[in-house]
Amino acid sequence: MQHSDLSRRHVIQAGIAALGASTLGIAHAQGTANLTATLSALKGEERVKRLTEGAKKEGLVSIYTSMPVDDITALTSAFEQKYGVKAKVWRSGSEKILQRGLLESKANRFEADVFETNSPELEVLSREKVLQQSNSPALSELIPQAIPAHREWIATRLNIFTCAYNTKLVRKEDLPKTYADLLDPKWKGKLAVEAEDSDWLAETVMKMGEEKGIALFKDIVKRNGVSVRKGHTLLANLVASGEVPLGLTLYNYKIEQMKNSGAPVDWFSLDPTVARPNGNGVARNAPHPHAALLFQDFELTEGQVILGKRDFIPTSVKVPSALNKMPLTFANPKTTLDDGHKWSKIYDEIFSRKG
Repeated sequence: MQHSDLSRRHVIQAGIAALGASTLGIAHAQGTANLTATLSALKGEERVKRLTEGAKKEGLVSIYTSMPVDDITALTSAFEQKYGVKAKVWRSGSEKILQRGLLESKANRFEADVFETNSPELEVLSREKVLQQSNSPALSELIPQAIPAHREWIATRLNIFTCAYNTKLVRKEDLPKTYADLLDPKWKGKLAVEAEDSDWLAETVMKMGEEKGIALFKDIVKRNGVSVRKGHTLLANLVASGEVPLGLTLYNYKIEQMKNSGAPVDWFSLDPTVARPNGNGVARNAPHPHAALLFQDFELTEGQVILGKRDFIPTSVKVPSALNKMPLTFANPKTTLDDGHKWSKIYDEIFSRKG
């Protein structure tokens, strides 16, 4: 399978290559950045008062997100109802959010208030100096892995990579207990992965022992074949339809949502269970800085409850989840950025040209 020019990994790598290559209009950018930084530093009742009053005057918050439409709508509707501030949402894939954010930054155009997407893309935006350091009072309520040292994006939820199966085609008692069990010939022609999950592979095989892990997945593909599908939602739908009896890199929340809606699907985890943080970051030059910071605070507090009810895994310790208690291996966005070419190449060698 060949990837399009706008594949997630290509856009991330293009963003890395562009680091330091742009020069913002210093005077204009500095003014808006200073205001955002000043507001971000506010604490306590003064923070709540000034952000709420300022957001109502601004009347709008512009959000670039890769969250599914119904899920982001649940968040923004609650935000609008509470504060009377309209949420303008532009939804696309994480790679296109990154691309648009970088292009607008280089053009000295500031249209996004909040970027809400995968951690590797947010990390590129941070390195490009697009994001503002967070001082949200909610940070003390989050798991430590939700807060990178620079605090320029904050994880709001975890996408946990799990296996998913069609319950009409695969019996629970036949499920593999380890990745090595996928060498069994009964899985021939039944397996699939998503096209861009090289960070899942990196964390998985490094936990196994890199050389040993890579050899195992190559053997699985050689013996039983693994098809490659673009998009986690597409792959989930193919599992539900039965076209893919067993998918190896599904987000647990999507399968849980489909299961609760009556689809013949379920999920299980294999060791190591890899979690990819998703989060939000406020734009350093946000056109509506009060509303931007208010929305970030909202998603990190009341929004965590909303996400939990929608089967996401929130990063707040105040929103309990059984999956928060699982032993998790966190995908490090720096691995995707600094060693991305290596792992993308390995992923392609193992899967993409075998699908």
